[in-house]
Amino acid sequence: MKDLKYYLAAIIAFSVWGSFSLVLKPLHAYASLDILFYRVFSCALIMSVFSLLFKRQKIKENIDLLKSLSQKKKRQMIGLNTASSLFLTANWFSFIYVMNHVSVRATSVAYLICPILTTVLAHFILHDKLSRIKWLSVGLSCIGCLLLSYANLMDMLFSSIVGLSYACYLVNQSKNSGFDKFLILNFHILLSAFMLLPFFPSLSGDVPSAFNFYFYVEIIAVLYTIVPLFLNLYALTGISSSTVGMLLNINPIIAFVLSGVVYHEPLGIFQLCAYGLIFLAVIVFNTNQIFRYKTAG
Repeated sequence: MKDLKYYLAAIIAFSVWGSFSLVLKPLHAYASLDILFYRVFSCALIMSVFSLLFKRQKIKENIDLLKSLSQKKKRQMIGLNTASSLFLTANWFSFIYVMNHVSVRATSVAYLICPILTTVLAHFILHDKLSRIKWLSVGLSCIGCLLLSYANLMDMLFSSIVGLSYACYLVNQSKNSGFDKFLILNFHILLSAFMLLPFFPSLSGDVPSAFNFYFYVEIIAVLYTIVPLFLNLYALTGISSSTVGMLLNINPIIAFVLSGVVYHEPLGIFQLCAYGLIFLAVIVFNTNQIFRYKTAG
């Protein structure tokens, strides 16, 4: 039961992300880049102020830890976190674009693909061991995604970009240990803000004047960015990236339900079968863990 808290952290994070369309869709009239700019800048400001007020001791400890590393380790750590920031920024922009300009269901497909990519990348890069039953789960997910691509190939291509960027972020963060998770996330978002800042004057539109824009952006910044990302990083400290990757399927299942119930996007028999297979894949992947908790209870 000791790793139950890590499972709960991942489940809460992905459940929150699954309902993202409820706060992002009201901003569909705004350019994707504008939403990205204000989201990243808000997150960077909020997290940096919080870190300076409440985590000064942790900042000092983490700086001392970085100084104690060899030059090679320092370069690796800086490169790792710079790459993570790039993957995160790419994921956010592609997600916002696909959600508001393609379809809600396409974003749900993205996070159905992501667990497969995460699991396979973790196996080959991090050498995560996968049992036969877990490979069976990956196979079921692949079949489900193929059924989804049969309905709309272009949506699948957009979805692949979103899914791959986040899969790379998850795998990258599994190698990022020893530092405070909140400060690591703060660094990623702060670096993202610095990377985007030079493009803001030329690529942003007129400064939004509507209250609802800032209202939804702040909700996105806190409840749909900082909180779930922190929970996600926390989960990765206790369970493998491949397991976190499969739990990520909670996100698209919720998004899928919302796309039909709230946004009335059309649903075919192939899509129903595909989502059923992928839901089954999540159960199969976590069979050992489910039975372990049942026995312990």
